[in-house]
Amino acid sequence: MKSILILGAGRSSGALIQYLSNQSTTNNFKIKVGDRSIEFALEKTKGLVNTEAFEFDIEDAQQRSKEISEASIVVSLLPPALHILAAKDCLAFNKNLVTASYISPEINAFNDEAKAKGILLLNECGLDPGIDHMSAMEIIHRLKNEGATITSFKSYTGGLVAPESNDNPWGYKFTWNPRNVILAGQGTAKYISNGKYHYLPYNHLFNETTIIDVGENGKYDGYANRDSLSYRKHYGIDTIPTLIRGTLRQEGYCAAWNVFVKLGLTDDTFIVEDSEHLTYSDLVDAFIPESIKGSSVEERLCNFMDIPVDGVIMNKIKYTGILNNDIIGTPNASPAVILQKLLESKWVLKEHDKDMIVMQHQFEYILNGVEKKLHSSLVVKGDDTVNTAMAKTVGLPLGIATKLVLQEKIKMTGVHMPTSKEIYEQILAELKSMGISFEEKDID
Repeated sequence: MKSILILGAGRSSGALIQYLSNQSTTNNFKIKVGDRSIEFALEKTKGLVNTEAFEFDIEDAQQRSKEISEASIVVSLLPPALHILAAKDCLAFNKNLVTASYISPEINAFNDEAKAKGILLLNECGLDPGIDHMSAMEIIHRLKNEGATITSFKSYTGGLVAPESNDNPWGYKFTWNPRNVILAGQGTAKYISNGKYHYLPYNHLFNETTIIDVGENGKYDGYANRDSLSYRKHYGIDTIPTLIRGTLRQEGYCAAWNVFVKLGLTDDTFIVEDSEHLTYSDLVDAFIPESIKGSSVEERLCNFMDIPVDGVIMNKIKYTGILNNDIIGTPNASPAVILQKLLESKWVLKEHDKDMIVMQHQFEYILNGVEKKLHSSLVVKGDDTVNTAMAKTVGLPLGIATKLVLQEKIKMTGVHMPTSKEIYEQILAELKSMGISFEEKDID
């Protein structure tokens, strides 16, 4: 019997665990799910065959070594910074590793050792990164085989709330790690457009948005995400003059979120003094320069941000409760932690809510001397608050990849993302059989 060790039982783990359990009888799998919270692990494994939960601490070296040494393959859903601990033990015990996280420099440094030991460290195999890579490469390889020259590639993905569950001014609810949402976009986004490099620091990012039209599925704000430049090499389009990877949010979200960014409420680098005794209104006031005039914190905020008191942006801000006189109550908290706590009470998926994943690739290319445009779009809705679209689109590619490695249908070694045909062709085919597929449209 082959043993699959899953590390982490958070929001995105449900579909992964369910899928591998469903595959376990046919493929002779045993699944162990470890999490620091045994309650999370038990919840995700309840009623599943060949699946057990246990309490697990990745920083317990003795426990970590024991569990990884006994596994046939390891799937890590831990916070990205902790993958390195699992990867080191996977190398020590010659175990394959699959994650949904970006390849870090530390993980990438293991490439030669992994190849020498004949093991695979497969990263970026979830949604974004993951399905975005696989679906993009399928089209890129096809266009190249047809003799096309690709001149522009733009790709946007968003974890959103389904229209029927959209009942707040932001059009957003948490379907994945709330902390990552609060800190999203920090750093400098890098991309190339018409042969010119562009760099967007965090304080400019949410000003620089574009509207992404997904037809009957709506229009969204798109903003640049991380380092797009490195993917020219990963995708084999090194000389392409335009390449942008971005994130989607509901129209108007970015303009309002930019208020929090400009204020400094997404800062996680310092502790707010006496944070447990302040009100939310006190906190906002502390971030507004003394030189800004106004008869209230609300008016001073609007003057500082140069936005109308009764406008759409302030409607979103006031909805969060950040201007209320409620006591924060959280000691030794950073501004980002305070904002996260507040939004977790506002952006929660209700019992019958559904989330939605939207992804769109936009290609421009020249074929036989003719300029052409192609849009490839994916829309996936969740079933409920447990079987979310986010859990499906992150977990299922991980589960399929894990199965394929154990079946020796993926034989690559070293550090990889799923951009090779050996990986993406099989995973996309199985996802399509589950109803997760793209719709392509030629654009006039």
